[in-house]
Amino acid sequence: MEKQGQYLTPFQRQLLLDNLQVDLSPEYRLRIEIMLLADTGHSQSQICAVLGCAQETARYWIAMVQAGQVHKWNERSRGRIKIVDERYLNCLKELANRDPREYGYSFSRWTGQWLAKHLAKELDITVTAAYVNMLLKEMGLSTRQKNS
Repeated sequence: MEKQGQYLTPFQRQLLLDNLQVDLSPEYRLRIEIMLLADTGHSQSQICAVLGCAQETARYWIAMVQAGQVHKWNERSRGRIKIVDERYLNCLKELANRDPREYGYSFSRWTGQWLAKHLAKELDITVTAAYVNMLLKEMGLSTRQKNS
């Protein structure tokens, strides 16, 4: 006799296991694996270590299985739609290293707001100034004046 899990009914468990047998996107496969591991008593940190997933992802899907929302494993992805591509990042890097006056602006130092506006106009990809600043930081760049 199979050991009873903490959250899943035998039917739900079998349904998830059956879905692991089909060709799934890595995102959906991860969701199912998180829920199955949570059901067998694995902690969030154990699940992250085993599956190599983000704490937030594990936390979300553990909460879903605990709330009985197992059927939502194949619903549309949550979170930010990834619109920033390699081209955007390359243009951002290029701009951040150039003087804004070269592009017809009257100011001599970029801000996240102006970079976002310029790239929205140039590439038709709109993101917030805060997101632009985060991307710059990830690239080791900044709009701040360098201390001499």
